[in-house]
Amino acid sequence: MPKMDDSTLQAIVKNQMEDALNYYDSELSSFRIDVQDYYNSEEFGNEQSGKSRVVTSDVQEVIEMVMPSVMRIFTSSKEYVRFVPRQQEDVTASIQATQYCNYIVDQNDGFTLFHNWFKSALLFKLGVLKFYWDESEDVTEESYDGLTLDELTIMTSDDNIEIIEQDSRPINENAEEQTDEMGNVIPIPMVYDVKIKKKTTSGKIKIINIPEEEFLIQRHTKNLTDADFVAHRREMSVGELVAMGLDYDEVIQYAGSGEELDQQEEKLNRFEDVDSGSPEHNSIDQSQRKVMYTETYIKVDYDGDNIPELRRICTVGQSYHIVKNEAFDHIPFAVCSPILMPHRMIGVSLAEQVMDLQLIKSTVLRQILDNLYLSNNTRLVVQDGQVNLDDIINNNPGGIIRSKQIGAVQPLTTPLIANQSFPLLDYLDQIKESRTGLNKASMGLDADALQSTTASAVNQIVSASQGKIELIARVFAETGVKQLFKGILHLVTKHATQPQIVRLNNNFVPMDVRQWKNSYDMEVNVGLGTGQVNEKLQVLDRVAKTQEQILLTMGLQNPLTNLSQYRETIGKMLELSGFKDVDSFFLDPRTQPPMQPQPSEAEQSVQADMMKAKAEIELKQKKLESDIQLAREKLMADIELKRQELNAELQLRGQAQVLGNKEVSQNL
Repeated sequence: MPKMDDSTLQAIVKNQMEDALNYYDSELSSFRIDVQDYYNSEEFGNEQSGKSRVVTSDVQEVIEMVMPSVMRIFTSSKEYVRFVPRQQEDVTASIQATQYCNYIVDQNDGFTLFHNWFKSALLFKLGVLKFYWDESEDVTEESYDGLTLDELTIMTSDDNIEIIEQDSRPINENAEEQTDEMGNVIPIPMVYDVKIKKKTTSGKIKIINIPEEEFLIQRHTKNLTDADFVAHRREMSVGELVAMGLDYDEVIQYAGSGEELDQQEEKLNRFEDVDSGSPEHNSIDQSQRKVMYTETYIKVDYDGDNIPELRRICTVGQSYHIVKNEAFDHIPFAVCSPILMPHRMIGVSLAEQVMDLQLIKSTVLRQILDNLYLSNNTRLVVQDGQVNLDDIINNNPGGIIRSKQIGAVQPLTTPLIANQSFPLLDYLDQIKESRTGLNKASMGLDADALQSTTASAVNQIVSASQGKIELIARVFAETGVKQLFKGILHLVTKHATQPQIVRLNNNFVPMDVRQWKNSYDMEVNVGLGTGQVNEKLQVLDRVAKTQEQILLTMGLQNPLTNLSQYRETIGKMLELSGFKDVDSFFLDPRTQPPMQPQPSEAEQSVQADMMKAKAEIELKQKKLESDIQLAREKLMADIELKRQELNAELQLRGQAQVLGNKEVSQNL
């Protein structure tokens, strides 16, 4: 089968886009607009003039009650996800991969990413993140004064630098022209003032939230991994596309105002409560003109081998003009939906569970307010021609009504039904609680209920409510969060070109990303049940004490626990207490040099006896050496004494001989 030509490929992309747009228009767009209006407590459109127009905020209340718990669950730990090694030799690399991938999320403002991601899912059924390797080109202008010719030459040798202005001047403005011995003119030294345009290309992993209207999928998609068609369709400026490497002349011919996109309604509705809702004006700057840019990830048999492969096809304009077509190895999106539905990628949102209740409660509350208004402002029955109508219209307190006969003005009594309506509002709240699992008692807001209930009953109420939130958090963790970190690890290992040094946990760690694997097992570190912090701290405290006892009595080589597990226990206690950076308090034994095994009690006893015997031997040796030294010193002293005595005796003999010789000579 021959290779597919570009016109056929363009037709396939256009056909898939049109089908996805029909699904978007018919099923998703109107729903998201309605949800946004319900969240903002906008009017329903059935309001009547002169009647109450109040709207309750049930959707907003439910979403904002769930969000703190969900964010606390995911952000209570510094590690969102932990990669688990499959082989013993992968331990060090998996630890580095865990630290580095979590570091990348933090560098992309992880808290805001997760907050908007989860909130979109809770509101609009589906939250979308996009992760990709960004090599955008940044252009900056810089000015330099007083450059020498050598410095200017070095600067111009850089291909990424373009000189846009240049002036030269003598170093000394008063310098005069001079000649050498041969009469040649010596050039006056010059300096240069230049203005340059510097282009820098940096590669890094970027993670962004995708607005719901920009993400298109094929209808009946079961999951993102097996999707045959996924697209990211948005407005971009000509300058942004050129910075991505596209040709300016090719892009500018498809530039327009951007208002032809059918995303405009959702975008305007999103900002309706903060601006007038008027569309953006088209800039006269050509580089700021808007272009419809679509990144399509589609499975198609482009090479003619009868096997469809995943390709990344980038197009511009409404006609989907192809500007880039390449084979691709992954779909760079991570999606999550709070309530999963079997065999559907898009599940059920938390908002749509209470939208009908918000409408009913608003209607009931409007009727109550209208009834109270009529009860406080009673209508009057007047006899025509017998009453001054101007007095009737004037509703000032204490005002006089002039009538020609008594009884010409009678109040039209409106029965007060507000008291009978309040139980209905309570019943609607009970339905909302049963659907969402959220109530004041479970959130710790109903003081009367909590004070009059035993501690175990309160814990059961809280646990039942937390179960709903924990399920949503677990769904987020096992779907979108895993997809995100698998994608980050894939990008890290794919684009690494050389070893690098990265600052992790306030330490500069050398790592060779190329040695990592991209298929580790994964644990999503979801702190489920963190609303019951005190109970967890108590349990962890007991676990820590048990581990301490085992390590003290059985040593480091015991079969039950080790220092890494003990450190994990302490780390969890710190995380639950609000301290994310456990490394500031305790080192990770996995990253430290191995410790020498501690001897057992018997070995310690033998070592003590050996040390004692060694000490005794050393003491006896020192004493023997001391005795020998004393004996040597005594012997030397005796020898010296004998020598002195001998010398003295010799001297006496010499003197005696001299005296004897004198006597002999005198006698002679």
